[in-house]
Amino acid sequence: MFNSFKDVRDFIKDYKIKMVDFMMIDLNGRWRHLTIPSDRFTEDTLKSGIGFDGSNYGFAPVEKSDMVFIPDISTAYIDPFMEIPTLAMIGDVYVISLPENYRFDQDPRNVAKHAEEYLKSTGIADEMRIGPEFEFHVFDHVSYSTNPNESGFVIDTEQAEWNTGNRDYNLGYKMPHKGGYHMAPPQDVLYDYRSRVTMLMEEMGIKVKYHHHEVGGPGQLEIEVEFGGLTEMADKTMMTKYLIKNQAIAEGRTATFMPKPVYAEAGNGMHVHMHLFKDGKPLFYDENGYSQLSELAMNFMGGILKHIKALCAFTNPSTNSFKRLVPGYEAPVTIGFATANRSSVIRIPAYAKDPDKKRYEIRNPDGTCNPYYAFAAILMAGIDGVKNKIDPVAEGYGPYDFNLYTLSDEDKKKIQSLPHTLEEALDELEKDHDFLTEGGVFPERLIDIWIANKRADNMRHTQMPTPMEFEMYYDL
Repeated sequence: MFNSFKDVRDFIKDYKIKMVDFMMIDLNGRWRHLTIPSDRFTEDTLKSGIGFDGSNYGFAPVEKSDMVFIPDISTAYIDPFMEIPTLAMIGDVYVISLPENYRFDQDPRNVAKHAEEYLKSTGIADEMRIGPEFEFHVFDHVSYSTNPNESGFVIDTEQAEWNTGNRDYNLGYKMPHKGGYHMAPPQDVLYDYRSRVTMLMEEMGIKVKYHHHEVGGPGQLEIEVEFGGLTEMADKTMMTKYLIKNQAIAEGRTATFMPKPVYAEAGNGMHVHMHLFKDGKPLFYDENGYSQLSELAMNFMGGILKHIKALCAFTNPSTNSFKRLVPGYEAPVTIGFATANRSSVIRIPAYAKDPDKKRYEIRNPDGTCNPYYAFAAILMAGIDGVKNKIDPVAEGYGPYDFNLYTLSDEDKKKIQSLPHTLEEALDELEKDHDFLTEGGVFPERLIDIWIANKRADNMRHTQMPTPMEFEMYYDL
């Protein structure tokens, strides 16, 4: 939004901004923020930054936790949800040092920027453009408990099929089970909500391709955005999630990006479309290639497919992620590629025929990922594929132009599967992460911390009895 400190100061004066809010990303991909009165925002803020305790963000050991946050004024925007006029901006984490502070290598934004710099240094391309699809649920109510003597959750939304028999308040027009795709009002009671979110996104420079109701009957929605650079789209992913959640709260509802919040309904993915450019020219197109893909595009894909089990530790980093990656709900379960096949983990859209639009999407990621780490990891896997000329056909990854959900038991043995649990994905990352540390993009220490933290999450999950276990085993 801004190019200089003077631009920021003039804007603060002209728009009577009272607070400046600094948005930072913790290890898991949650916003953290701190706020100063606008009068305290000086040129020194851009140079020396604001100190904070990095250990509380999950990054550094306590004995080395003092860090500073340097705001990136190009990301600034007026926060539409604050009562007091507030200018918010994202920024980067630096380690305090003499003679000068330096970029903290575990900072998510730094990893994303470093990945882009590494891509340029290889000479393969100078830009990776990506376009995420945001799937999420909006509910009217959510409650949950995880006490030693009681556990469970309750979700509800007026439009859900389970409310057809509600005698207290009911106008009919419920969304059918697994039947919400592109449904119109009056069943789609969230149409105006999506439009309001879309307008907020557009005002903040996040260009929206379209929005619609998704397959899941109980309030599953999708907003898809236009393409941008890796770090840019990671920033915009964080901003989009912020707008979606806070607009829902403003309307008395609640939004979640949980991959599988509703049993036996479609889950929420965050499919990532991608292609490479060099000197402004597309690199993924070849009129004579499979599905008009170039050799470079195939090698890039080969790298992703080779490392995809390890990638899942960053693209699907929650225990809930793997409750979505099951057959029957348009989520991938096997490792392969195909054209226009939503059962494959990499899908090549048949409608994208122009050279500058030729691309593919990776379909396993979901919204619980830290987008900076996830996008950077995908790029690093692709670079490894190009450098080592990994041919996805020769490696046995396809093309699989048939339904991968209905394979025979014999065919299932021939095609590799995605990890079935977070624990499996972490095991794969532990074995296969050299491609991430190339060029120092992902520090070894970051990978160690990530694995340790996620294993702790998994341990909590596996040790907690569930209501379904009482149903299945209480009487044995």
